[in-house]
Order: sequence, then C-alpha cells, then structure tokens
Amino acid sequence: MAALLIGVGVLQGWNVALSILCFGLISAIMALGVNIAWGYAGIFNVGVMGFAALGGLAAVLVAQPPVAEAWAAGGAGLGLSLLAVAVTVAIIVLVRARMARGAARGWVTAALIGAGYAAARAAFDPAVDAIEAVNPASQGYLGGLAAPIVLAWPAGGLLAALAAWGIGKTALGLRSDYLAIATLGISEIVIAVLKNEDWLSRGVKNVTGLPRPVPYEIDLQASADFVARAAALGLDPGEASGIAVKGLYALMFAVVLGVLIWLAERALNSPWGRMMRAIRDNETAAAAMGKNITRRHLETFVLGSALVGIAGAMMVTFDGQFTPASYNPLRFTFLIWVMVIVGGSGSNWGSVLGGFLIWFAWVEAEPLGLWLAGGVVALLPEGSAAADHVQAGAPHMRMIFMGVILLTAMRFAPRGLIPERTGR
Repeated sequence: MAALLIGVGVLQGWNVALSILCFGLISAIMALGVNIAWGYAGIFNVGVMGFAALGGLAAVLVAQPPVAEAWAAGGAGLGLSLLAVAVTVAIIVLVRARMARGAARGWVTAALIGAGYAAARAAFDPAVDAIEAVNPASQGYLGGLAAPIVLAWPAGGLLAALAAWGIGKTALGLRSDYLAIATLGISEIVIAVLKNEDWLSRGVKNVTGLPRPVPYEIDLQASADFVARAAALGLDPGEASGIAVKGLYALMFAVVLGVLIWLAERALNSPWGRMMRAIRDNETAAAAMGKNITRRHLETFVLGSALVGIAGAMMVTFDGQFTPASYNPLRFTFLIWVMVIVGGSGSNWGSVLGGFLIWFAWVEAEPLGLWLAGGVVALLPEGSAAADHVQAGAPHMRMIFMGVILLTAMRFAPRGLIPERTGR
C-alpha cells in the first residue's frame, strides 16, 4: 500500500496521494466496524450507510453554531412536542402495567398512541415551519453546539450506537437474511429523514462550512514563514498548503485507527472474543453452555455500528460539509463489505488492509479506465460509434474492476488477504 501511494504521489501529485490515504484510513475504520459485527458474531448488517450518515449528522449537531433566530422561532414548540411524546410513553407504560393482558389493553394502548401522536404533531409542525422559514437560503435549521469538531467523532459513535441499540432490540431476533433486509430498510429510513427534515440537517440544501480541526490552506498561504519553508522545499505555496493540511488530517485519522485497532485486537483475543467466535461458529452449542446469544449479538452490533459512526463523523470533518443526498448503498454499504471480504472476515488487520486496498482501487479505477479506453479508441476509426461508446463507458469501469477484484479474491483467497487466525 505504501508503494502504491508513493506511486500516486509521484505520478498524480502528493495532494491526491494524501487524499487517498485519508479516505483509506476512514474506510479502514468503517471496515473494522463491519468486521466486529460480522467477523466476530456473524451479524449480517447491511445498514452501514445509515450509521455513517448518523455520524455525519453528529458533526453538524456538535460543531455548527446554534441559530438563535431558529431557536427563538420554534425551539419552544419542539420542546412541547418532545414533552408530549415523553408523557405519552409514561402513560402507556403505567396503563399497560395496571391492565391485564387482552384486547382491551391493546385498544387502550392504540388510542393513547394516536392521542399522543396528534398532540406531538400539533406542536411539532408549526415549530418546524417557523424554524425552516428563518433565512432558508443559508440557515433554516437549529444548528449545533459550536463545540470543537473533534468532539463530533466520539459523539458520532455514540449516536450510531444508540440507533444500533434500538434497531438491535427489535431486529436481532430475525434470521440473517431478514436481518439484512431490516437493516437496509432502516438505513434508507435514516437517509430519508435526513434528506427531508430541514430543521435538523438542512436536508438536500446541505450543511457547508463546517469548522476544521486543522488550519485552512488560505491561512497557511498567507503566512510568510510557511511560504518561505515551502519555497525552500521547492514547492508552490498552494500545493504545499494542501499537503500540510491533508498530512495533519492523515496523522489524526491514523491515531484514531491505531487506538481502535489496538482495542479491537485486545477484545478479539480476550475471553469475550473467544466466546463471540464460539457463538458465531455454533449458536446452538453456545446457548447450551448458558450463553445469552441475543445479548452478545446486541453488544457486537452496537460496537461495530459505533465504529462506523465515528468514521462517518471523520469523513464529514474531512469533507467540510454534510450532504445527505450523497449517501448511497453502493458507496457506504457494498464497498465496505467488499473491503471486509477481500481483507479477511474475522481479521481486524485484514479489514484495515481491505479498507485501504479497495478504496485505492475505487479511486484509481476511473483514471485507469480512461487510460485503457484511450488505448482502445486509438485502435478504432476516429469518430466511429464504437469509439464513442468505449469513451462514454470508461468512467463506469470501476464497477467492472470491483467485480473482478471481488471474484479474484473469492477464488484465490476465499478467507481474505489476511485470514483470521484460529486456534487461539
């Protein structure tokens, strides 16, 4: 991987190489999270996209400054709607505890839910309309806490973990194929909410200008000392500033990945990790030994989703913007699963290697496809329909490359590039 990145730096520029490195580190964390759920416990989670989006939302809620006008316009209404929900839940719990099982309790519960929903919406809808009417071109939402954006990384993990806990409590009892459908559907619901609830995330208008944990390139270029150092190295100030910023991001991301891989290895080689692998390999035997299968599955599901949430917050930090419409299953679910499969299911280091390698292939597949298409077009008559067709299809070569990589890995290295070590 180091050789590949150095090659990109020499041929395409060090800014490109460092950008691939940064996203490779983030992808490795996502793959590590999926591996904890699948490789440790055999949980087939295809809702990765939703947890990554929740991590991105955490960056907005933590780092963006609050919009005082929006809070003044609709904050009280949102508070009343939350209060209505809380009161409804409390009443339902009390009523169900006092009433005997039967149709009457079901009808009363349904009536309370309907009344609580109506009361909450009566306060919620006007509040949302008032919030979204506040300078909708650049605001129209509540904003965040104006805290350092680095705090959004653990907050993203916490938000994803809470969502995973709620999903797991209801869906982890399903068979693996039904669980996959459920997690995919729930992740689509999360994206739909983020796209449409402008008061929370600005929806498809996007949140731009997120604060950074590193200097801005323009500030570095305005520093005489930095410009002098760049000139001493024979670098253009613009190029040098990009390299410096991406290098700082890469260092921060590498520290996070290092801590997480250390913790994941400690967990995998502990009695807990051996228990999880025993459950994965034979649930019936593990249950016969007194292990709570559902609880253990919930633990790994929450832990794995938390890592995906952390990576989602880191990605939005690096991008500097939150765009709910950019989350799609191909990029944030299928690609992450390819990383885990190619790297080695059940192997933490394999997932990390798969994250780097597959992201590198994903990024470089398009320029490689254009280069190959150029060679083919040079052999065809100029202006022919075949030449136009090859040239138009070149950007889509990455799909073919991903399929070839996956099939090759499954044929010649079915256990991954760094297989899980057994017998510990």
